[in-house]
Amino acid sequence: MQLKTMLTGLAATVLAAPALAQELEVVGKPVPGGVGFQPAATGLAEQLHGLDNLLLVIITLITLFVTGLLAFVIVRHNRKANPNPASFTHNTPLEIAWTLIPIAILVVIGAFSLPVLFSQQEIPEGDVTIKVTGYQWYWGYEYVDHEELAFDSYMIGAGDNKMSPEVEAELVEAGYSKEDFLLATDTAVVVPVGKTVVMQVTGADVIHSWTIPAFGVKQDAVPGRLAELWFKADREGVYFGQCSELCGIAHAYMPITVKVVSEAAYEAWVEANKGGADYTPVEQFLTN
Repeated sequence: MQLKTMLTGLAATVLAAPALAQELEVVGKPVPGGVGFQPAATGLAEQLHGLDNLLLVIITLITLFVTGLLAFVIVRHNRKANPNPASFTHNTPLEIAWTLIPIAILVVIGAFSLPVLFSQQEIPEGDVTIKVTGYQWYWGYEYVDHEELAFDSYMIGAGDNKMSPEVEAELVEAGYSKEDFLLATDTAVVVPVGKTVVMQVTGADVIHSWTIPAFGVKQDAVPGRLAELWFKADREGVYFGQCSELCGIAHAYMPITVKVVSEAAYEAWVEANKGGADYTPVEQFLTN
């Protein structure tokens, strides 16, 4: 009877395990054959996407106009259709038009692009502040608001830089799939959803660049300088980035992983990892 009770309890625990924890959805990552942006996970990214769409409309109209004008000139003013070329040297109204119209177009572009630029460059007060340092070829993170909460982040499989059964097993053990090779890191930046995160970015050796496309952020990490960027993620999930400044032979192998979680999971993760403790993945604190 005692053995039966133990087996029943064990079975219940195993069956309940999936209900106690959840996997974070991979939201921001490059996809094969992709031609568009990654899904916008911040207001900054949404602004950038909107600006890009506006510019696409403007340049498409300009391209169609210039193409149509060229076609008209070819048909109307070729030697056969117009054997006697005009002898005038200028046309004042036309010259005024092709000066003022481009100015107006640039004013429109500036009116929409400058607010986006200001949104990126005006750094708000952060709910979470993280210092990130670029090294050849990995990232170091320090949570400024929490003493001794710091860790380094290496690409899973760094050193081999190629897929192998051992690397695949390491990816699976860390909660990733083999498709995430070259993107996933052994540790990850963890931030709470809906909170303002300020990243203080610098470099220790050469210039690197900290970039998360789905957040719409990119900042060079320059040795001797401390730059800042900010974001407020509005969707939980896993987001991948990459060093975006050529920094040496292993530049292609220093990815970035950010995990956006609930505030409760974030606080639990902070408590588990501060004080110089071994890195504990945030997945242990996720619940449905």
